[in-house]
Parts: sequence; C-alpha cells; structure tokens
Amino acid sequence: MHPVEITDGVYWTGAQDPDLRIFDVIMHAPRGTTYNSYLVQGKQRNALIDVVKASFTGPFLENLGRLIDPASLDYVVVNHTEPDHSGALAAVIETTGSAQLVCAKNARRFVEGLLNRDVGPMQVNEGDELDLGDRKLRFIIAPFLHWPDTMFTYLEPDGILFTCDFLGAHYADERLFNDQVDDYSHEFRYYFDIIMRPFKSYVLEALDKIEALDITMICPSHGPILREKVDYYLRCYRDWASQPTPDAEKRLLVFYASSYGNTARLGEEIAAGAREAGMSVGIFDLNATKPEAVVDAIEAADAVAVGSLTINGDAVKPVWDLLSSLATLNLRGKVAASFGSFGWSGEAPKFIAQRLGDLKMKVLGEPVRAQLVPTAEDLAACRDLGRQIGQAVAAKT
Repeated sequence: MHPVEITDGVYWTGAQDPDLRIFDVIMHAPRGTTYNSYLVQGKQRNALIDVVKASFTGPFLENLGRLIDPASLDYVVVNHTEPDHSGALAAVIETTGSAQLVCAKNARRFVEGLLNRDVGPMQVNEGDELDLGDRKLRFIIAPFLHWPDTMFTYLEPDGILFTCDFLGAHYADERLFNDQVDDYSHEFRYYFDIIMRPFKSYVLEALDKIEALDITMICPSHGPILREKVDYYLRCYRDWASQPTPDAEKRLLVFYASSYGNTARLGEEIAAGAREAGMSVGIFDLNATKPEAVVDAIEAADAVAVGSLTINGDAVKPVWDLLSSLATLNLRGKVAASFGSFGWSGEAPKFIAQRLGDLKMKVLGEPVRAQLVPTAEDLAACRDLGRQIGQAVAAKT
C-alpha cells in the first residue's frame, strides 16, 4: 500500500500482512495483521512514530520516500521495541542519517540489543514534549503494555494518541479505519485476552493517565485506526481489565477429561466434598469445553481442580489445552488440586500438579489417583480433598 493521510499532515506509512496466520507462535491471526507506522509533519520538524517488521523494510522505506526525503527526518519515536515494531529501525537510522531516536528511559537497553550499538537515543520521561513547530508530541509512560519499555505518544493539538500495541488487533484491511472495515470485535477482544490480560493493573493505570486527554483518534500499531466510537473502545478495555467483584460464596471449578467415566467420578466426589465445606462448584467436561469459554470464570474462582486419565504416560490434549490457556491469567495463590484414573502408569495427575504449581497456585497435597475403577477408598479420598479445598479457601479469608 501507499501512504494514507489520516488527517492533515499525519500519514499512515505502515505495512499490511494479510497472509499471516500465526503471530509470535502464540496467537492465531485468521485475518492477518498490520504493522502500523505514522509520519507526523510539523512546520519546522517531522517525526516518524514506530517502524515495521524487518521483512517489510523495503516497501516501508519506499512509502516514506513518497512523502519526504528520508534524510530530512528529524525524529524516530519508538513507542515499544518489540521487533514487529522495530525490525526496520536499523535501516531507517542508516537511511535518514541524522534522525534522533526517541524512546522511554527503560527502552535504551532494548534499543542497544536491537542495533548492537549505542545510538544515543533521547530518553523521555512522563509528560516530556517535542516541539515540531505548530504541533507537539507529548509522551506518556505506559510500562508493561505489554513490555516494560512501552510509552504512548500524544499529538497536540490534533488529539491523536499513538498507543503501539494498546487497543490494537491482528486484522489486516486496506480500508484502515474502524468505521470502514468489517466487524472485528472478536479480533479486538482476542488481542486483549492474549496480550494485555496479564497486565490488567497496568491497563487501568494507563487508562487513568489518558482519561483527561481530548482524544479524537487512536492509532495503534496493529489493526484498524480508531476514529469513531473512541470512548467505546476505551470503555471495553476498562471493563475487561477491572477485577471481578469477589462473590460472598467461594467457588471451586472442577475440570476433567475422562474416557470411561472413572476420572469424572473422582471429580464429582471432589465437588461433593467442596459443597459440604460451603463452596459453590462448577464441573466441566473438557471434551465439551473450550478453554476460551472458561478463562474468565477461572480467574474469578477461588480454587481449581483438574483431572485427567493417563495415556502414554501423559495427560491428554484437552487438559493441556486448558492448562496452556492459563498463562495469561493472574492465578497466584489460588487453591488447586489434581486427580485422575489410570491403567498402569498414572503420571497425568502429577504433571498437572506441577503445571498448576508453576502457575503460582497453591497445590494441595499429593494428587488423588485411582487405578481403573475407583474404589470406595478412592472416592472417599476425593471427597476429603474437596473438603480440604474448602478449608484452604476459607483460611485465606
């Protein structure tokens, strides 16, 4: 694509990557993505805000050259140094010659790691400004959204906020603007869940910092530019990042994968014991449950119990799918337990317990394991485990 003017003297100069299907290993991108970069032209000076992934360097420099002589570029603002936004940085610096690189103070080490040299970047603090003549860039430090180096750049008097990953989405569309593209609400929420969810407190902190700004447009680094319903998108992030109000009734969620019903019976007994201890309980068969449908419930719950049969010395895929989806949640200190039936080896519950512990959960005792059909003693042990879960949760309050 050629550059696109988004308002007088401000241009999108990024790259479209519609064929991408997996982003950074962890994210699906069925609609591809964009690497958004923006050129701001002032009467006296100009600034480039973020660059693009290294593989798009050539077209990106061609885009920039259609607007200005690259040697006349005054500033290159790096809102976030992750390589999808900074891959072309070395080429830009070499091409522009004397452009001053601008970044947050704690981004300097990342810049040096990218370029393998010190380019003497201008390191800015909260509220620092760059005067472009008739316009100013004001910097808002926004750490851990989603790296420690992140900042936002606010353009005055236009009211445009450049947010890098914040409020972005993996969604490629040449129409660029949120009021012109098709509905991408799923991609917008999915991006928050995977990228921003682990940093909810920082999301709220950043929203508080920008609340008083007169924002007419938000220009993220991925996906559509937000020029309509800006308040709606900000409100979505605030709602999603707000911690759920704790229920008066403590809640246990029991998840299991079971071939012949034996692991399911163990889970039901754990649930019964937890109810006896005064907890409410939800039980989920992982063969019929998508992890993305329960992550909110898990984060809000007080305790989790996960069970699996053992096949080939391991827990089964639906269980690992659930456990791998928990990496973006704040689970520290939640009570957890594992269980499962087995034929001859029975490693699955031990592996589950280890993973739950790695997620900083408080794992109770040894996993309950039953060989083939659970005995009365096995079922009693599970009911007792449910009671222990209830007691452990009560002891935390």
